[in-house]
Amino acid sequence: METPQRPDAQAAPFTVPPPAPGAAPSPADRFLAGRTALVTGAASGIGRACAEALAAAGARVHVVDKAQEAARSLAEAIGGTAWVADLADPEVVETLPADADIVVNNAGLQHVAPVHTFPPDRFALIQRVMVETPFRILRRTLPGMYERGWGRVVNISSVHGLRASPYKSAYVTAKHALEGLSKVVALEAAEHGVTSNCVCPGYVRTPLVENQIADQARTHGISEEDVVGRVMLERSAVKRLIEPEDVAGAVLWLCGPRAGHITGTSLSMDGGWTAN
Repeated sequence: METPQRPDAQAAPFTVPPPAPGAAPSPADRFLAGRTALVTGAASGIGRACAEALAAAGARVHVVDKAQEAARSLAEAIGGTAWVADLADPEVVETLPADADIVVNNAGLQHVAPVHTFPPDRFALIQRVMVETPFRILRRTLPGMYERGWGRVVNISSVHGLRASPYKSAYVTAKHALEGLSKVVALEAAEHGVTSNCVCPGYVRTPLVENQIADQARTHGISEEDVVGRVMLERSAVKRLIEPEDVAGAVLWLCGPRAGHITGTSLSMDGGWTAN
């Protein structure tokens, strides 16, 4: 059974609106008070937006990132704790805190190249950070969630967890694997009041995507402007990049009091890409 958050709650909004100027946040706004969240890749982009949104909703946030100054600055700003960690190192991953009620597996990296020239060490690194690390984190945190009878696992997947694109063999493989891991956790964890879902955005305005634009331009021999219009958004009905805060809003909703029956799903935020 899911532990009720607010017995008298009405349906939670998709995002938590800020309080009126000068007003203290209401209990409804801080529906994650008393909860602890762990967010990987939290120093920038989607991870940062998620950490900020979870903290604003009352959670204490473990800010996990290898960017030391950015992680510590964010942790200080939101009242969280910074964990400077190289998630490619399994021994380092095993030192991360295991007390999280909410885990947002967000950290990732990209490399663009045809399969026949793709560096094997780079392929292995992407699987280690984007598949093995989420597994190791969940292996450590799920027992505590089970004991407390409540937990939320939100894996930041991608439209590439549902569809493939050329030149991204490692990334597509990793996101498909993360989707599978998320579903297995959903089946195992349901009886303990724990849900597990993926959020699958299209192209989000993040440093990772900005770097991809240059990489894709080199790979395809076209301009960066053409990469955005002809490659990234060609299959999307909505012709604009997604903002990190929009993804964080979806993550926050999945952690809310009205999402207890949503598990094992993949929430597409792709501007209509997968409908095409």
